[in-house]
Order: sequence, then structure tokens, then C-alpha cells
Amino acid sequence: MSRYTITVTSNDRSDPDAIIGYDPPLRSFFLQAFPDESGDDLALWLGTSDREYETIDALHMAARSRGFDFMPLPKDVVAQLADDFARDAARPPRDGPLAAFLRHLQSK
Repeated sequence: MSRYTITVTSNDRSDPDAIIGYDPPLRSFFLQAFPDESGDDLALWLGTSDREYETIDALHMAARSRGFDFMPLPKDVVAQLADDFARDAARPPRDGPLAAFLRHLQSK
């Protein structure tokens, strides 16, 4: 799993320590921002399901639909995310009992 620090904005606030990355087992890009005081709960956490966001554009649209933004991304982060995706895209999909169980949980 890759993790890169970026800035996410929402209305008049920003989170300069937000995290964007690619999760190979889920085959999805993810975004985490605005933790509460305990650090356990996030105001924004996208990309927690299998193939939920297969492109940065899809992740960006989902964030914007919830009132958050993270564009433009730094060029080095874009390049690293593209490399992460390309490296893991060739992996076969997860299969077996655990994968079936996770798909079952996500379908509920």
C-alpha cells in the first residue's frame, strides 16, 4: 500500500496532512483527511471497497461530491501513484475463501 501526504480542502479549512494512496489488495485509490481529536475518526475516508476508485479522477469526483478537494496534486505524487497502480495492476485478483468472505461483507 502506498501513502503520500497531500493537502485536502473543504470550504474554509484545510488538512495539510491528508493521505492519498493506492491499496493493491482492494485495487483502489484511497483518500483520508480531517481526523478528529482522537485521530480515530476521519471526516473523509474514501476507497475502502474492492475497485471502488480505479482512477484518480474517480476519487477526485467522489471527494468533490462530498465537499472536499485535493487538486492539483503535486507532480511527484501523481507519478508515484501512477507507478504504484501500474506495478500492482498486473497482480491477479484476490481469490479464495477470504476474498469471497470480504465480497460477501461488502455486498451487505
